[in-house]
Amino acid sequence: MEVLGIDIGGSGIKGTIVDTKTGEFLKERHRIPTPQPATIDDIAETVKAIVDHFKFEGPIGCGFPSVIQNGVVKTASNIHKSCINVNVDEVFGHITGLPVHVFNDADAAGAAELQFGCVKGYKGLAIFLTIGTGIGSAIINQGQLIPNSELGHVYLDNGMKVEHFASDAVRKKEDLNRKEWGERFNIVLKYFDKLFYPDLFVLGGGSSKKFHKYAETITVKTPVKPAELLNQAGIIGAALLASRAL
Repeated sequence: MEVLGIDIGGSGIKGTIVDTKTGEFLKERHRIPTPQPATIDDIAETVKAIVDHFKFEGPIGCGFPSVIQNGVVKTASNIHKSCINVNVDEVFGHITGLPVHVFNDADAAGAAELQFGCVKGYKGLAIFLTIGTGIGSAIINQGQLIPNSELGHVYLDNGMKVEHFASDAVRKKEDLNRKEWGERFNIVLKYFDKLFYPDLFVLGGGSSKKFHKYAETITVKTPVKPAELLNQAGIIGAALLASRAL
């Protein structure tokens, strides 16, 4: 099935048409900067612009940086607070005139790794972390995705939220090199290791492409792998989950 997958992030909104049987991109990815402030109306207009770019007329799946329950936004950390309690399935569907299904962005990326990436066929407990403007999470246990975990909002022993301590946005803001940031992220992994005792950590988002630059700083005992789909996972997973929801 061909589905337009869209990944809505804090800094960019990216999308392309995906073959949901193979996970392959059928067109070159198109990216538009996320509107600032990221109000629901402006995000909807950007989603429409991506649909128009591809002249697409089929089903759409969107990854959204929020807890999503039955298409309704429940939280807002890297988007405007006015998005809370909005039914984004309906808003995006109305502006595009197409069937739209919206999911938590990290859950979408995790679903892609589960179907096509390094968690495929994995029987243990895996924690998938997306590293970008914030830090998203997907918990996968015995091949099943547990939605809306939002581990980026857990408070560390230092009193800081995980994503306020070790997101890629924090790395850029504080001008940390990869080694300095990796040491900080290792603290996060060790904290999650104590909480969940997972069998595997998978790192996605933009920082997954740079894993080789900070891998030596990661000393947590649990195995850590970069996502096989890298930062394409959000788009692929959004399309995949939408195909299942039709």
